[in-house]
Amino acid sequence: MAPKKGAAKLIRKYFNVDGGIDILFFTFLMAILVIGLIMMYSASYVYAYQYTANHDSAYYFKRQFIWVLLGVAAMLVISRINYKTFETLFAVAGTGVSWLLLGVALIMPAHNGTHRHIYIGGFQFQPSDLAKFALILTLAAMLDKYHEAIVSKKPLQSNLARKVNETFNRPILNYSVRAILLMGLVIMIYAGLVIAGSHLSGTILIVAIGVVMLYLGEVRGKWFVAGIIGAGMLLMLLWNTDLLKGYMQDRIYAWQHKDFDPLGARWQINQALYAIGSGGLFGKGIGQSTLKHLYVSEPQNDMIFSIVVEEIGLVGAGIILILFALLIWRGVVIGINCPDRYGALIAMGVVFQVGIQVILNILVATDSIPNTGIPFPFFSYGGTAMLVNLAEMGFVLSISRRSKIRR
Repeated sequence: MAPKKGAAKLIRKYFNVDGGIDILFFTFLMAILVIGLIMMYSASYVYAYQYTANHDSAYYFKRQFIWVLLGVAAMLVISRINYKTFETLFAVAGTGVSWLLLGVALIMPAHNGTHRHIYIGGFQFQPSDLAKFALILTLAAMLDKYHEAIVSKKPLQSNLARKVNETFNRPILNYSVRAILLMGLVIMIYAGLVIAGSHLSGTILIVAIGVVMLYLGEVRGKWFVAGIIGAGMLLMLLWNTDLLKGYMQDRIYAWQHKDFDPLGARWQINQALYAIGSGGLFGKGIGQSTLKHLYVSEPQNDMIFSIVVEEIGLVGAGIILILFALLIWRGVVIGINCPDRYGALIAMGVVFQVGIQVILNILVATDSIPNTGIPFPFFSYGGTAMLVNLAEMGFVLSISRRSKIRR
C-alpha cells in the first residue's frame, strides 16, 4: 500500500487531480475561438484563392483550424499540470529558451526587412510570441520571490548589500533595489532582443506587459513610477525614426501625415478605415465584405478587425469586445481568488496581455496609433500565436482548478 500512496501523493503534487476548470472562463474562450475561426475564413478566402498555388480559398482556414485543435489539446493538458510545481523551472527555462530563440531569429534570413521568424523547412516560428508568455512567467516568479523586499517599508538587505552599505557608511544597496533592477534588466533584455529583429509591435507589448506585471506585483509607488518613466523613455527612443527600419519609418510618417503615399504606406490603413466606415451598425453580412477583395492587404492578419466591423457592424464587433471583456474579468476573478501570489500574477498577467493586444489592434485599425503589426488575439491568422495563446489559457484553467471561487 505504501508505494501506491506514495505514487498518489506524487501525482497530486505534479498534477491537478481535484477541482474542475472554471466553466465561465472556458465558455467565453470557446465562443471567441469559434467566432474567430468563422471571421478568419470569411476575411481570408478571397486572398487565399488569389495568392495560393492551387487557388485554395480555405488555405488559411484549414491551417488555422489545425492550430486551434493542437492549441486546445495543449490547453487541456496544461490545465491538468500543477502550475506551482515548476515555478523556478518555468522562469529559468522559459527565459533561457526564449532569449535563445530570439537570438537565432536575428541570424535568420530577413523577411520584408525583419528578423522575426525562425524557418525550419516549410515551417516558420515567431519567437516573440513565446517571449511574451515567458516574460509573464519569469516576472511572476520574481515578484513572488522578492515580494517581501518589494513591499517592505524597511528595506531588507542581503549580506553583499550590508557590506557595501557598511563600506560607504550609508544605505546604498538593499534587497528591494536589487530586485527592482534585476526585473528591469530582464524586461530590457527581452525588449532589446525583440526590437533588434525590427519587431516594433512586439517590443511595445513586451514593455507594456512588464509595466502591468510590476503593478500587479505591488511594486512600491516610487519604483513603479520609475518603471513608467523608463518605459516611456524607451518608447520615445524607439520613436526616433533614425533607429527604426525603413518600412517602420514610413508607417510612423504615414500615421503623422494622412496624405502621405496613399498608394503605398497609407494604403492598408486607408482601406481598413473604409471597411470600418462602410459596416455601419449591423454590417453587410458575414461573407459580404467588399474591401477584402484585394483592397485591404492580407485581411486575415493584423487588419482582420476592419473586415469584422464591415461584415457584422459595430453591434457585432461590440459583442466580440464584450466577450473579451468577460474573459478578462473572469481571469482576474480566478487570479484574485488564487491561494498563492504566483498563480494570481500569471492568471491576471495573461488576461491583461490579451486585453492589451485587443486594445492596441483596434487602435491600429482605427488609425489612432501607427500601424505596428499587432495581431488580434484568436482572430488573426498565425499558428505560433494561436498555440502560445491557448497554452496561456491552459495555465489560467490550471489556476482555476485551485482558485477558491464558486463554480
